[in-house]
Amino acid sequence: MPVLVAAIVGALLASELRSSWLEAHVLAATARSMKFSVGPGPSLAIHYPSEGPYDHRLGYADLPEFVRRLKESGYKVTAQARDSGLYLLLTRLGVYPVYHEKNQAGLQILDRDGNSIFAVRYPARTYSDVSKIPPLLVNTALFIENRDILDPQRPYRNPAVQWSRLSRAVAVYGIHEVDHSIPVIGGSTLATQLEKIRHSPEGKTHSPEEKLWQMASASLRAYADGPESVAARHDIVCDYINSVPLAAFSTQGEVTGLGDGMWVWYGADFASFNRLLTASERRLTPTEQKERARAYREALSLLLAIRAPYYYLVQNPERLTRQTDRYLRALHKAGIVSTSLYNRALREHVSLQPGARHVQAANFVANKASDLIRTRALHLLGLNDIYALDHLDLSIHTTIDKKIQRQVTQFLEQLADPTEVAKANLSQYQLLAQGDPRSVIYSFTLYERERDANVLRVQTDNYNEPLSINQGTRLQLGSTAKLRTLIEYLQIVERLRDKYGALPAAQLKSAPVQPNDKLTQWAIQYLSNAPDKSLSAMLSAALARTYSASPNEGFFTAGGLHYFANFEPADDDRVLTVSEAFQQSVNLVFIRLMRDIETYYLHHTADATPKAGAALSDQTRQRYLARFADHEGKVFLARFYAKYRGQSPDQVLETLLRSIHVTPRRVAVVYRSVHPEAGVDEFSKFMRSHFPPGNLAGVDLQKLYSKYGPDSFDLADRGYLARIHPLELWLLNYLQQHPGATLSEVLAKSAPQRQEVYGWLFRTKYWNAQDVRIKTVLEEDAFHNIWRDWKELGYPFDSLVPSYATAIGVSGDTPAALAELMGIILNDGVRNPTITIRMLHFAQDTPVDTVLTREPKRGEPVLSPQIAQLVRAQLIGVVENGTGRRAHGGVVLPDGMILPIGGKTGTGDNRFNVSDAAGHHVGSRPVNRTATFVFMIGDRFYGTVTAFVPGKSSANYNFTSALTVQVLKDLEPKLLPLTERAERKGPMNQA
Repeated sequence: MPVLVAAIVGALLASELRSSWLEAHVLAATARSMKFSVGPGPSLAIHYPSEGPYDHRLGYADLPEFVRRLKESGYKVTAQARDSGLYLLLTRLGVYPVYHEKNQAGLQILDRDGNSIFAVRYPARTYSDVSKIPPLLVNTALFIENRDILDPQRPYRNPAVQWSRLSRAVAVYGIHEVDHSIPVIGGSTLATQLEKIRHSPEGKTHSPEEKLWQMASASLRAYADGPESVAARHDIVCDYINSVPLAAFSTQGEVTGLGDGMWVWYGADFASFNRLLTASERRLTPTEQKERARAYREALSLLLAIRAPYYYLVQNPERLTRQTDRYLRALHKAGIVSTSLYNRALREHVSLQPGARHVQAANFVANKASDLIRTRALHLLGLNDIYALDHLDLSIHTTIDKKIQRQVTQFLEQLADPTEVAKANLSQYQLLAQGDPRSVIYSFTLYERERDANVLRVQTDNYNEPLSINQGTRLQLGSTAKLRTLIEYLQIVERLRDKYGALPAAQLKSAPVQPNDKLTQWAIQYLSNAPDKSLSAMLSAALARTYSASPNEGFFTAGGLHYFANFEPADDDRVLTVSEAFQQSVNLVFIRLMRDIETYYLHHTADATPKAGAALSDQTRQRYLARFADHEGKVFLARFYAKYRGQSPDQVLETLLRSIHVTPRRVAVVYRSVHPEAGVDEFSKFMRSHFPPGNLAGVDLQKLYSKYGPDSFDLADRGYLARIHPLELWLLNYLQQHPGATLSEVLAKSAPQRQEVYGWLFRTKYWNAQDVRIKTVLEEDAFHNIWRDWKELGYPFDSLVPSYATAIGVSGDTPAALAELMGIILNDGVRNPTITIRMLHFAQDTPVDTVLTREPKRGEPVLSPQIAQLVRAQLIGVVENGTGRRAHGGVVLPDGMILPIGGKTGTGDNRFNVSDAAGHHVGSRPVNRTATFVFMIGDRFYGTVTAFVPGKSSANYNFTSALTVQVLKDLEPKLLPLTERAERKGPMNQA
């Protein structure tokens, strides 16, 4: 009886080993229970893979970190996968996630309606199923890796286990453990290899235990759709060919899959490659047969390189050539390769040629929106490069309107054509009458206000480079700065009302006011006499204050005396209200207004008094002078550091001497200052090498050496003797001792020297010079206060130029920051969050499927609604009565409704001016020319239009901000569907 039982058991076991029937049904039932579903909100039943190349590349392993960062940026999980209990148990034990994995994934960016803006798939060249792969290629891969995996006679077969192969590998591994000279052989089937290259750390097997988990995972995956595995085995073959790792190339990154491998390593066209390998040899021409043989040899080499991709493809391609020849013979002997193909392939001498591919030039203009989204996504996810982002299994849902974005982009591109320029009415007088239109860079941005956010609809430019003109550069945008200056002025009026508005008349009359503090004087006078002391009334009255527009006055600002001009000479003799000057963009009114703003802050700064001279205490004067010396010394040192950066110690000294008129005394002072430790022989040798013998006739080098040593004169005197700034001498000496010193280190070590070289300034007989320097420091303090207010309203830079010219644009700005300011104004002083990315959907249809959506966030009040409303009226006045008249009439909707346009214009003709020693202007060098219109349309839309010409060629152009106003006017028909769609939502408070 025991023998009979044993025989029956043995027979059953043998049958099971041949058919895998029982195994198939048990594993299929287990796989069916390893399921997942997606539900609302965050999941407590989710397992993130953590090891394999596939899981890292697609972002699955990094999802917890992505979710954490996105939550910190205002997003929340609104949907996520829920994994079954068995799924969680097995994956935590070590089984890899079992589901239908993606052969191809990558970043997708969608517009507001779900239309694709950008999509990349990785690998780029894949087979959708095994039937699409040339049979010759399938048979070759199976011959190399797993010859009978597709056997149709065994429908329940487990493709993860090949017992004969596994037992042989186990036996050899046991021998290897005793004798390490015996190499280990692989026991993996195609299915387990696929698990390894996708999910094992680094795509490698590190232990027998890990091999068991690969086999278990592959087994469960094979039966995920039921006990019959025929279809799954076909999928395994397809997945393997699509997923094989083929090393990495510098411009491509990691190469995955045979299709991409053929393109990267051999420059093969995927469609032609498949056609050649699928076609019958007899129907091909001799030339095509030769090409077929070459393509097959290349494909075979890559299938063989899978075992050690870097070794074969990078380190030792000659070894790969020999291995390919060996396998060609074996494949021919096995009948997989015909004799004619074998002979031709054996004669082909192929070489890896990754540089031979034609790489299409990037079209940065067409990709402006997607590049913006990708850049923001990099920041949100904490990634370091676009390569990693593009390979994620991720869909990003944005607020961009693809159709309008494309139409605006096409319009801006057309403006390079003189014919289109004429059609767009831009070649008229003072628009684009001069200069080549192809060199003008246009930028356009449009936002739409929603109830609790501002959403980006369009952002584009016609600059075919990755740089964004909208926010990537600091541009002098001319009179758009008057908008910030006007708001600053009104904020001061508001503060003065807060301070004095509740005081009775008697206290107002006795309130201390400095004689030149005109804003405080006016506020007290207004509050003493006005019947209506409300903020709105006082702000309106402030706009009615008048200033002269005369250019015939010099202004001491930025450390010197400056004169300014109006754009229109007809304004020179006028006296205008602040409102009129804003709408007509009159420079001199705003120069004087900025002077009053500065004066207001001078009298609200600690230790500042109306007289920057004698009225200051000695201690206070010394403190201000020390600050001036420290600041100006840093400016000079930064300039000198840039001059000598990257030069050797010997080079810096030669550079200095080439920049001065050399005399024996000057060179002696320089050398003794830079090399104080050098002896007289070194000094003499240096002097003789820099002067012809006749020039040193009668010169006692020993005496020069002794007389001009660093112990004979202080740093300031040595600078005077050498006619060189003393700090330049100090810097060269420091760089000799510290060749790799950074600028930060130089500034930190030079603090005493910066004070020393300005020692003359601290002497009391130089009070006039002191007063000038103190006023410069006080002006910096005043402009720091102005900068804080501007920064609160989105000014993008960390400082302002302390000059009245900041009111007309000298401190620079960006179109993006101006648009942010317009959004605040349009939203009654509340800064709503700006949204470009609404939702991110990771790993769709996988067990880690995760959706994050931007959470609504309350806006931040940064400007009083009274100021915002008043400024809006002024912006409409610019269009109705001032420099933006070309946009007069607003946007007319199909139902006859008119959306008014308001905005602020600005023109920048930016140059480096050159003056002689007496301060007279002797010339200028053009830097760039800009024209900007920051605008609002109705109560929902706002944005910017900018025209920009960089470099010397800007001297050939004379366009003004009228150009950008006309561009907006010409774009109105293209924007009409957007504005009409928004208005159908109803008024803003119902949107």
